Amino acid sequence: MSEDSSSALLTDHYELTMLQGALHSGAAGRRSVFEMFARRLPEGRRYGVVAGTGRFLDLLERFRFGTAELDFLSDHGVVDETTLEWLSQYRFGGNVWGYGEGETYFPGSPILVVEGSFAEAVLLETLALSVYNHDSAIASAASRMVVAAGDRPLIEMGSRRTHEESAVASARAAYIAGFSTSSNLEAGRTYGVPTGGTAAHSFTLLHDSERHAFRTQVESMGAGTTLLVDTFDVERAVRTAVETAGPDLGAIRLDSGDLAATAGRVRKELDDLGAVNTRILVTGDLDEHSVQALAVAPVNGYGVGTSLVTGSGAPTVSLVYKLVARARSLDPQAVLEPVAKRSVGKPSRGGRKWGARRLDDKGTAVSEEVFPHLPPQETGLRPMLRRLVADGEVVGRETTAAARERHRAALAELPEEALRMSRGDAALPTVFR
Repeated sequence: MSEDSSSALLTDHYELTMLQGALHSGAAGRRSVFEMFARRLPEGRRYGVVAGTGRFLDLLERFRFGTAELDFLSDHGVVDETTLEWLSQYRFGGNVWGYGEGETYFPGSPILVVEGSFAEAVLLETLALSVYNHDSAIASAASRMVVAAGDRPLIEMGSRRTHEESAVASARAAYIAGFSTSSNLEAGRTYGVPTGGTAAHSFTLLHDSERHAFRTQVESMGAGTTLLVDTFDVERAVRTAVETAGPDLGAIRLDSGDLAATAGRVRKELDDLGAVNTRILVTGDLDEHSVQALAVAPVNGYGVGTSLVTGSGAPTVSLVYKLVARARSLDPQAVLEPVAKRSVGKPSRGGRKWGARRLDDKGTAVSEEVFPHLPPQETGLRPMLRRLVADGEVVGRETTAAARERHRAALAELPEEALRMSRGDAALPTVFR
């Protein structure tokens, strides 16, 4: 999707038919508040990670119905002429508040709050949910992998396992959550994510011998490159790699077999050959559990693909976007009244809410607290919502580096049990004040 193209049709049909109905009833202009939150975390997870904020703000600025979009809606009879006319003038003019990107969240946290008329706010439902559900799922999985890896770097390499545009968003979300680099060049160009990569098995198979392939790669990329050593016989390939590049060989990569056992043998072989500083990188269908299992192996870094871009078993975090308050009339001064869905199994809490995090005297988070008003200014109570859009203007845009730093700080304040890989409940209780 190009940077100047409209994002207005990245939405569901029923958003526009609701708009048409509200225009017909005269209620479209009522002041309203929508909130996005998760009723629960994915099964077994102890915390979630907010991601997608930057992408959502970029798409919001391009949420305009131009001639092409209006012609499509008209030609397909999606909405009537009155609604088409209204859409032709659409510009979101309300306010948006949200948890900072990279922040952790828990069930009931008001991750995103959208204030405006019903008409302008309801149109953003699908856009917000599609971005945040995807990116938060990737970031939540990536964060667990980062925790499991400790101080060893992680490479995002899932581009070939997902949609081409999802691959870029996934690389961005993984970087925010602590991954060091990505294989995806578009993520590097668009979001400044550091990129890297060397060669696959096809490069070795192309050449007349493994030695020829290694020599060519070293001559082209330097002795600091990473040589893939499991195309044929690993031990023989390691000897060939060191003979070709010398003891200053940057790294070798293992992509198959019993990675822990093989890494142990390879480490000894590298040391015996004098390549004591050559790193061992491992790839091959890794997830947070296999990364943790390799903690005692002589491994220096990990490459993760499929499990990352599929959310490691949770490809969505099931965020919802619900109307929680609305005015009874079109009067701009009319009081906002709480509204809530009451159905069994999917209840919501009415009223505009404000999230805060309670910290103990050591700076460790102990609870998520949700207020029906601005959180009180108390020692140990950290407000979570920050303004992202003011009267239609984006005011909360940040760099991916800023979101990455926020996530590092957010992880540091979680209690120790939140960082365990074993299945468990949400690490912090959500308390509604």
